[in-house]
Amino acid sequence: MVYTWDITIPELTADDPRKAYVYLPESCHTDSDQRYPVLYMFDGHNVFFDSHATYGKSWGMKEYMDATSTPLIIAAVECNHSPNNGRLEEYSPYSFNDSRFGKVIGRGRTTMEWLIHTFKEEIDERFPTLPDREHTFIAGSSMGGLMSLYAVLEYNRYFSRAACLSPSLWVDIQRIEQLIKRSKIQPDTVVYMDYGSREIHFHPNMLQQFGKVASLLLKRHVMLDCRIVPGGDHCEASWEKQIPFFMNTLLYQK
Repeated sequence: MVYTWDITIPELTADDPRKAYVYLPESCHTDSDQRYPVLYMFDGHNVFFDSHATYGKSWGMKEYMDATSTPLIIAAVECNHSPNNGRLEEYSPYSFNDSRFGKVIGRGRTTMEWLIHTFKEEIDERFPTLPDREHTFIAGSSMGGLMSLYAVLEYNRYFSRAACLSPSLWVDIQRIEQLIKRSKIQPDTVVYMDYGSREIHFHPNMLQQFGKVASLLLKRHVMLDCRIVPGGDHCEASWEKQIPFFMNTLLYQK
């Protein structure tokens, strides 16, 4: 079952409402004593329902979770839809200039501080979670994939595993490399990272950047599951097909 309700994020968009989503396994209703790991996901409007999705196609996470009876809670929040780079700013750890978008002010740290200290606390209070780091994961695609990588590195004391699909490494590859090198990463950290073969040439040097990030993660002893997806593209329909791969990684031996 997916619960939805309206929230505000005062630190980012004042009183403007946006939707929060929480998926609960069916076993929640039959076993009141069981507690579950939690996967936090970006772009919550694209996670569960086609009718809510930006381009009319969601990831279909509810159907996958129901079909597999996966014992996991998923918590997600709608992105900022402001045409003035709202999503880019909230989902970028770094400010950057781009020929398409102009000057983008990175507010990713503010987003993560709210997610950890406000949203996560609410989820842990309201639902039967396992709130510790070992059972707290994060996932997203594109800019959400970049934020998931940023989160598991910069906030490694809160997240032990991350799924980073088609991460927007082009935003600032040098600072991402420095983040990997300097972060305090615990030895049980797991990262799933992929890129579609059809999208790898969307940005100059993306294949090189992807390989460099993977290499640096391995040097830091991150347990990395890394793939180039055959025929993979930059869209929800493609990311949906990767659900079994990244879910297996996130829940391996859990």
